[in-house]
Amino acid sequence: MKKIGILFGQERSFPQAFIDRVNQKAVKGITAEFVKIDKVFQAEKPEYAVIIDRISQDVPFYRAYLKNAAMGGTAVINNPFWWSADEKFFNNALAENIGVPVPKTALIPSREHPDDTNENSFSNLIMPFDWDAIFEYTGFPAYMKPFDGGGWKEVYKLRSKEEFFEKHSETKQTVMMLQEEIIFDEYFRCYCIGGKHVRIMQYEPRNPHHLRYVVDGPKPSEALLKTVEEYTLKLNQYLGYDFNTVEFAVRNGVPIAIDFCNPAPDAALESVGAENFEWVVETAANYAIEKALAQEFGKDNLTWGNYVKSGAAGTPLVTKAAKVVAKPTAVKEKPAAKAKAAAKTITKKTTK
Repeated sequence: MKKIGILFGQERSFPQAFIDRVNQKAVKGITAEFVKIDKVFQAEKPEYAVIIDRISQDVPFYRAYLKNAAMGGTAVINNPFWWSADEKFFNNALAENIGVPVPKTALIPSREHPDDTNENSFSNLIMPFDWDAIFEYTGFPAYMKPFDGGGWKEVYKLRSKEEFFEKHSETKQTVMMLQEEIIFDEYFRCYCIGGKHVRIMQYEPRNPHHLRYVVDGPKPSEALLKTVEEYTLKLNQYLGYDFNTVEFAVRNGVPIAIDFCNPAPDAALESVGAENFEWVVETAANYAIEKALAQEFGKDNLTWGNYVKSGAAGTPLVTKAAKVVAKPTAVKEKPAAKAKAAAKTITKKTTK
C-alpha cells in the first residue's frame, strides 16, 4: 500500500478535504493520511510515497525531514531542494529571460551588516550605491519588499527617494528589492498544479481578504486568458513547481507577472470560495494519486524545472521564441458575448 501524506500547519479546510478526496476515490493500493512523525533517522526508507508540503517554509525541522524523505524516493510536492534555493528576485530574472513580462526590479543590499560581518566583508560593494540609476530604472511610486520573502511582510509603497531611505533604514538585515508599481486594469490569480492544470481566477487584491475573489467586472477576452494561461504554464514548468499560484496585473492589455513564488498558496475554503476550492481539492488529489502510482522508492521522484534541466544539459536558457514573447502587443478586447463564452471555454479546458 502506497501512502499519500499532507504536511500542514494552522490551516484546516484544505488538508482534511484533500485526504478525504483521495480516499474517496478508492484507488487500489493508494491511501492518504496526515503525515505522522515521531522520529527521523538519516537515510531511512521513507514511509510516504507522496507528501504535499504546506508548512516547511516556516518550520526548518520539516524541511530537513522532507529532504531526507526525498532522498529515499518520496515525491515531495513541492521539491524541497529547489524551494530552499529559490527566491523572488531570481524568479523575476528568470521570467524576463523566458519571455514573461515582469515589473522592473532592482536588488537592494541590507541596511545593516549581517551578524559576524563588518565593513571589510563588503570589499566588493561600492558605496554609496548608484541610487539615482536605480530610482530612474524603477520610477516612483515603487514597492520595496524582501527579495526572498512572502506573505506581504515588510512591504512598503514608496513615493519618493526620501521615503525610500526612511523606510530602508528600518529594514535592518533584510535584503530588499525595489520594484516598479504596475497600475492595472485587470488582475488574475492562477493556480497551477502538476505544471499542466491551470485555474484562472479573477482577483481584486485591493479588496478585504475575504472579498478578493469577488469580482463584478467584465469577463476577460479569450486572447488575454490564453496568454495568462501560457505564461502560468511556462513559469511553473521552468521553476519546477508542482503546486503554485501566479498573479498577473494587466496593464494596457499585457499581463505582467507580479507574484509567482507561492509554493504553499492559500487554499482555504473561506478565502478562495467554494468553486475554486473544489477545483484545487480535486486537481491536487488526482495529481497526488498520479505521482504515487508512478513513484518508486530508492529513486529521485522530485520535479526539477526546465531551468535546472536546461543548465544540466548545457542548453541556453533564452530562446529566440522567448525573446519575441518578451515584448507582447496589447490584447484587444472582444465583444462582451464572445468574451463570456471564451472565459467559459478556458475555465472548462483548464479544469480537465
